[in-house]
Amino acid sequence: MNTYAYQGKLAVVTGASSGIGEVYAGALAAQGCHVVLAARSEKKLNALAGEIQRKYGVQAYALPCDLSKAGAPRQLAESIAELGLTVDILINNAGVGTHGRFEEIDPEREQEEIMLNTAALVDLTHHFLPGMLQRKDGVVVNVASMAAFAPCAYSAVYGATKAFVLSFSEALWAETRGRGVRVLTLCPGATDTGFFDAVGSRDMAAGSALSTPEKVVQAGFRGIDKGSIYIIDGRNNHMAAQMGRFLPRHRVAMIMERISRPKKH
Repeated sequence: MNTYAYQGKLAVVTGASSGIGEVYAGALAAQGCHVVLAARSEKKLNALAGEIQRKYGVQAYALPCDLSKAGAPRQLAESIAELGLTVDILINNAGVGTHGRFEEIDPEREQEEIMLNTAALVDLTHHFLPGMLQRKDGVVVNVASMAAFAPCAYSAVYGATKAFVLSFSEALWAETRGRGVRVLTLCPGATDTGFFDAVGSRDMAAGSALSTPEKVVQAGFRGIDKGSIYIIDGRNNHMAAQMGRFLPRHRVAMIMERISRPKKH
């Protein structure tokens, strides 16, 4: 295990105003890492930046933005450059989900989901990875999901975006090996955050017990230190993710449809 040194580095954390992103920002700051906090909620970001600076004595920058909008990742990168900051660590955590029958979900909301979960992640990685490679030092953590490992009926677009994140990140892991940059796909299962409130249903959790953001973040740190290509939070989740290796794809899709079917309320 090769422990990464976070002291004095600068990390960008997207989706930093709550949940996994908020915990990640605090955990990085606790190790002496300066942080750039990105999310839509300016009020929450400013409060969190102030709290981090007081508690850990590092610099915390609140840069509110809506990364689901075209051009927003570039604008965020430009704002960081204008502050004279060099990004050593990128935590691509921002994401949203939808749940329900595909034909009944708002198409505009799903387009925003695709933009945030995939396009913004790729764009920010394009902005910051080259500098890391040039310096031969850096970390990229792309937050996917257990949903990346199987087709997700009733969350078809969400699952597809997370499968994209997993495939994209695994390819980058292979490309950057031995070049000083560590790339990890972090794959949480159902986690006790505001995610399901935003989705509007807990049916998407398929009855799974909820993990905590703290456990997910600690898994991320372990994965980076181990040089893992991906890491799954939770033993049961890890076992469930292997289902697709042993069953026909149509069988996996049918199982996922049954356990994810929206319940009548």
